[in-house]
Amino acid sequence: MIRRRPFTSLALLGMLVLAALAWQNRSHLQAFPGIIGGYSAKEYCSCRYVTNNPAEYCTAYVEQYLPLSGFFDEPAHKRVTARGLGSSQTAQWLSPRQGCQLLPQTQRLPES
Repeated sequence: MIRRRPFTSLALLGMLVLAALAWQNRSHLQAFPGIIGGYSAKEYCSCRYVTNNPAEYCTAYVEQYLPLSGFFDEPAHKRVTARGLGSSQTAQWLSPRQGCQLLPQTQRLPES
């Protein structure tokens, strides 16, 4: 089969290698969606509430290649929620000394 269809064989072998790598790194791949929302929420919160930059500047600052499906800024509570790749992460300003922190899953607002 390899002599008759070398490109098909190489493609099949490549897909097999990719599947093995994905299986080997499955825990890292599962954590990836949370990283996008977490990074955006934490960086925007720090930009907006720790360094007191305008909202437009901070929005441009955290812009990424992977789009966010939702981004919510609550100035009254100094809380930011970012949704991306099916995961929602929330960061909240704590104090001038502590800055912003990602909230644990139990303290997050219910999804609307």
